[in-house]
Formats: sequence, structure tokens, C-alpha cells
Amino acid sequence: MSDAVAHDAELDASGLNCPLPLLKAKLELNRLASGAVLKVTATDAGSQRDFRTFARLAGHTLLLEEDDNGVYRYWLKKA
Repeated sequence: MSDAVAHDAELDASGLNCPLPLLKAKLELNRLASGAVLKVTATDAGSQRDFRTFARLAGHTLLLEEDDNGVYRYWLKKA
């Protein structure tokens, strides 16, 4: 689908169930500089709630999320 937002790093968490996509995203964000954008691809429907909550609580910005027939993509901008 689209690369709607430019990103600095990409994480493919397809096939992983909660909470693994979020845990892997946290580890990846830790490596990135402030302001960097991480694109995450996941197939777990629960990831939608997880990523929204995580972004809000951690202060990161969820720039965009896509749901493409059960494939979820998130663009997180590191705080």
C-alpha cells in the first residue's frame, strides 16, 4: 500500500500477537533519535488499541494508522 509518511526505520511485526508488536516497536524507538519516524506493520487487531494508548502515554505522536484488510500500519514519531 502507500508509504504515506516518510520514515527513518521500519519494523515488520506481521504474524506476532499482542504484546509483541508493541514491545518490538518500543525497542526500535529506543534506538532512534528524537523526532525520527518508525513505520510498524502488524497483523494483530489488538495492536490498534495498543499503539494508540502507547503513543498517548509515552508522548510519541501517532502520525498515521492504516487498516488494509487486516494488515495494520502505524507511523510513530518519537518524542
